[in-house]
Amino acid sequence: MVLIFGVNFPESQLVSRSLRTFYGLGPQLTTSLMAKFHIHKTAKVGVLGEKQINSLAAELSGMTLENDLRRQLVDNIKRLRDMGTYRGRRHAMGLPVRGQRTRTQIMNARKFNRIERRG
Repeated sequence: MVLIFGVNFPESQLVSRSLRTFYGLGPQLTTSLMAKFHIHKTAKVGVLGEKQINSLAAELSGMTLENDLRRQLVDNIKRLRDMGTYRGRRHAMGLPVRGQRTRTQIMNARKFNRIERRG
């Protein structure tokens, strides 16, 4: 098991997949991080050296990830609701926010807009 940014990963897991488990790291940011630290895209976590792991953890600690990013998302939506903007009202009603069709496809839009945005 390898510890990266407070999370244990099995040594047989790909580095790209293990980095994507963090909330806020997607495919593009993961590949740019791996390129920055000269890690091959098919490299496994067990192959990484101690120096690479420490530098990767230091880079991740400087980024906004996990709970901070979730809190920022909720705060942004709360700000929109408090201002009374169109987007804020749509968030409050659980309706689609970005111009999706509501005449026939409302059920999926309501389901996907339910992500803890009510608070």
